[in-house]
Amino acid sequence: MRLPPQRSEATPLHRLNSASPDELRETLLSCCGSRRWADSIVEHRPYPDPEALLAAADEAGYDLTDEDLSEALSRESSAGPDHGGLLYGGHRLTISGPGTLAAHTALRAAHAAYESRFGYAFVLCVDDVREEEAVGHVLTAIRTRLGNEADRERAVAADELRRIARGRLVRLLREGRFTGSGGGPGSAERPEAPKAPRAPAAVPRGLVPRGPAS
Repeated sequence: MRLPPQRSEATPLHRLNSASPDELRETLLSCCGSRRWADSIVEHRPYPDPEALLAAADEAGYDLTDEDLSEALSRESSAGPDHGGLLYGGHRLTISGPGTLAAHTALRAAHAAYESRFGYAFVLCVDDVREEEAVGHVLTAIRTRLGNEADRERAVAADELRRIARGRLVRLLREGRFTGSGGGPGSAERPEAPKAPRAPAAVPRGLVPRGPAS
């Protein structure tokens, strides 16, 4: 995913760097539901460029303890089909045409089976997944991961959360949705899913994050 240029002091990155810790922490929790992750990004400011911010986000994701991961996963709600679409990692992917009802049924059953087996919501980054391939992609991922042992699946889920958090940060930078002191108006709300035919890149308000995500 290409990063937006960041040149003037009115940029989203400037607002992120100058935002109050509490404001920024709330915004970051919409990207990843771990307080340790959000605190790490807050504490390592200022960031000279978007690449430095994303590198810090990745590093914070790798540093999560098992307890931190559980916290982040608990803030992700199961995506599944919703009013004709899939919401994963902040992207709405349309489900339409023949077989729509069957697709919804299969997805709901797969999500329920996953949550029953592992005890948390299925998270999946769908950046760059074409809408016409979304149902098959998601179903294949769920069914494959249902065969994982618990420890292996938590590692996979952690990796998906890192990718999702990175994608959410990129969208926040692109849309300027940071509130800062002296940086102009901003918003700590989670960005809406783009309506382009391709899904750009995370699960956590996740996959559809409750506190933070599709």
